[in-house]
Amino acid sequence: MESRYSGTNERMRDALARVAPGTPLRSGIDRVVRAQAGALLVLDDGSDVLSICSGGFLVDAPYSPQRLSELAKMDGAIIISADGGRIARANVHLVPDPSVPTSETGTRHRTAERVARSLNVPVVSASEEMGVINVYAGGGKRQLQEVGHLLDRANQALQTLERYKVRLDDSILNLTAVEVEDVVTLRDVVAVIQRGEMVHRIADEIETMIIELGVEARLLRLQIDELYGEIDDELDLVVADYIPIDRTIGDTLEEMSRLSDDEVLNLRLTAATLYPGGDIQDLGQEASPKGLRLLHRVTRLPQDTAGAIVDHFGGLAKLQRATVDDLMLVDGLDESTALSIRETLTRVTESTILDQYS
Repeated sequence: MESRYSGTNERMRDALARVAPGTPLRSGIDRVVRAQAGALLVLDDGSDVLSICSGGFLVDAPYSPQRLSELAKMDGAIIISADGGRIARANVHLVPDPSVPTSETGTRHRTAERVARSLNVPVVSASEEMGVINVYAGGGKRQLQEVGHLLDRANQALQTLERYKVRLDDSILNLTAVEVEDVVTLRDVVAVIQRGEMVHRIADEIETMIIELGVEARLLRLQIDELYGEIDDELDLVVADYIPIDRTIGDTLEEMSRLSDDEVLNLRLTAATLYPGGDIQDLGQEASPKGLRLLHRVTRLPQDTAGAIVDHFGGLAKLQRATVDDLMLVDGLDESTALSIRETLTRVTESTILDQYS
């Protein structure tokens, strides 16, 4: 799955992938920790990194876990190439910008955080006393955990995802039902978007855990792929169905990503991302879908054609009443496609009614 959250989160994920179990770099770090030695590793050897290096010596040798653990016996930092295939320098004293804020207390961790923040490069710090391994990237920090503990956390998160997914499915079924009956309220729409955002956030965190687990996450990968499916596509269509004409799906999702978890659970705050500046106090007010989500169910209907149909009819209510002849008035729509659209909308209506009374 792709993350909706840009930059910061993705840079951390890239760093975690480089130190995941099964990678050569992780093997070297584990050797350092087992030897009760500390390490400060900068995973980039660009000019910006080299400009803050003082002392040490040039290694310029192929990377190997054994070589890393031997070099870590010295106090200084180790500079590793961006592709991880070469150890560039060792026993280096790093001199990052001292004005860069850091929440760390230990000298090694403080230096690691400042280098990562000031140069926007991934840095790994392993403490000598506690054997704690921290990864700094994208302005954030993540402490690597023992594989068994991380697997337990990921499985718990997967169970939470399953519960939220059930609630989301229920809210989507409800939205389809009220759309078919033309009695949609703002509350119905926001409930789907709210639950969908929470499902995405849980799945996004599990994805990060999967990356961190590396080769140990095969089963988790299969489970989340089966459970998560194409939820993002469905939610994008819900947003597209209700946003004002001057808004885009990206605008709405970006604003949603800025909300805290508590704010997402507030229906009115979630509604404000859909209708910024609009009246969101009355969640019982009517809402009119364009019909894009239901048109998406029509086999092989191009997105541009669906947009043209929506523009022509102006909303789902009129689209549902349209005959095959009415549909053929849309530019570029032939009889076969019109029949397929009519049959799909009829099938959705009938199955929704059956579900309500079954």
